[in-house]
Amino acid sequence: MTTALTEERAAGAPAPTPPAKRPRTRRVSRPSETRGAWTLMAPYVVLLMIGGIIPVGYAVKTSLERSPTPLDPTTGFGGVDSFKTVFTDYRFLDTFTNVFATLVVWLPIMMLGIVGLALLIHASPGRFGSTMRFVYYIPGALAGIANFVLWVYLLNPAQSPIEGFWNALGIETIKQAVATPGHLPFILTAMMFFQGVGSWIIVVNGGLNGISEETLEAASLDGANAWQLAWHVKLPIIKPWIGYAALMNLAYGFQLFLEPQLLDQVSSNALPDQWTPTQLGYAFAFSNYNFPAAAAMSLILLVITLVIGLLIVFRSGLFGEEEH
Repeated sequence: MTTALTEERAAGAPAPTPPAKRPRTRRVSRPSETRGAWTLMAPYVVLLMIGGIIPVGYAVKTSLERSPTPLDPTTGFGGVDSFKTVFTDYRFLDTFTNVFATLVVWLPIMMLGIVGLALLIHASPGRFGSTMRFVYYIPGALAGIANFVLWVYLLNPAQSPIEGFWNALGIETIKQAVATPGHLPFILTAMMFFQGVGSWIIVVNGGLNGISEETLEAASLDGANAWQLAWHVKLPIIKPWIGYAALMNLAYGFQLFLEPQLLDQVSSNALPDQWTPTQLGYAFAFSNYNFPAAAAMSLILLVITLVIGLLIVFRSGLFGEEEH
């Protein structure tokens, strides 16, 4: 009887209306906050103008000029001839093929290493986690030439502590190690991973440390194990940090210049002088003295990295608005 009355009341009762969605209101900044924000931004805006906007504008102007030649030393407006010179150069596609081959090998390994090791450190609180974070960071301190000298030592079978590895591959000289087709992307991957992974672990670990204890405890009380906690809770929250790491490493990969340039010198010029797009741009400027073509090459690289960077930014929510 009670059940029948309840069903009758439920059938006759009006359908519950969903709660009205509160409109999102924009927080109005106070004048003091606005002045503080502009004060903080002012040095960055100055540096952006000096290191970004003005060089790009100068590159656009230079790329539209005509390169002087011995027969015609005059300069002037050349239209898009410099871009035609770059696109039709026989080295253009090869340089991008080399960079993409390196990125295909390096970027997934780098991101897996960064995220995996950061998650392991975060899951190991206490002195052990702090010690491992410091150990991973040490290779990052060997930046630049020190890192390069270390790798020259490792790549030379006559001196390397991994001589057995090189002998197993049938390699007897550093020239063979570097110039054998297909080796260089893996060698560059090892060099850049060793140098950069520690610094990025600290960045991503900072994002992990920002996750509240209440969130982790709630997930644990719901029965999430360590793997489920990492996959379903931690990774979605630190997605912007992962996107930032991917963006910066991608930009670094496209700007490869120092490593292949120096490896070419220590291997007795066994590598092509223009192995990467930046090396090709350098050759346009200081070997061919074609500065409009060099400027066009830099703008092409800018457009490619900008498009890929914007895709990463919007897909990862890197600069998304935080909801409070």
